[in-house]
Amino acid sequence: MTPREGPPLHPWDLTPAEAIALQKRLAGSVRRTDRFGPGGRRAIRRVAGVDAAFADGGRTIRAAAVMLSWPELALTDEVLVERPTAFPYVPGLLSFREVPALLEALAGLPAAPDLILCDGHGYAHPRRFGLACHLGLWLDAPTVGVAKSRLTGAHDQPGPAKGDAAWLLAGKGERPGERLGTVLRTRERVKPVYVSAGHRVSLRTAVALTLASTTRYRLPEPTRLADKLSKARRAGD
Repeated sequence: MTPREGPPLHPWDLTPAEAIALQKRLAGSVRRTDRFGPGGRRAIRRVAGVDAAFADGGRTIRAAAVMLSWPELALTDEVLVERPTAFPYVPGLLSFREVPALLEALAGLPAAPDLILCDGHGYAHPRRFGLACHLGLWLDAPTVGVAKSRLTGAHDQPGPAKGDAAWLLAGKGERPGERLGTVLRTRERVKPVYVSAGHRVSLRTAVALTLASTTRYRLPEPTRLADKLSKARRAGD
């Protein structure tokens, strides 16, 4: 998978302060409306999942990209990239730590996916520019953020059944009542996930696609398999 046409959005060798300023600047370029390729959502044939894990005390990043057929959710391809970690751990700046390696993993897939599900937040971010937004804007590709835990905002608990949902709303010091995402129950009586728009996908569609890609597990299949691959034991470990 290749980046969008034109020069890169920015260099990666930034300080945390520079990264925060960049997030604030780029957030306005994210599109939270459905802008899929020709044919819209009906044209989805391939969906990718991405996730990253860290080894060697955080010194090595292991970025995984998997490709599944849609809507069958059959695994067709997987790529695992290992490289030195170049950016420190700073809450809210996960994308600067993971996206460069995730881009390398996605580039190893034999074809470009029509949709990318990310293990991380999209719009549900203090500066409205989480990993799914960053990756989607860099590639100019439809992306959805599906996170395991809350980063910002407040919410009520969704009901206990699969598909029950609650709004994730902006917290104190932000725009009161702004909807950041959806707290979604993907399996009966199991902890919910946090779904938010990344780029070129509306929140309503993001929730529908997350549910459609979830089988008997809490996580949707694309990110579940990417998570599994990123954490797989290496030969000799």
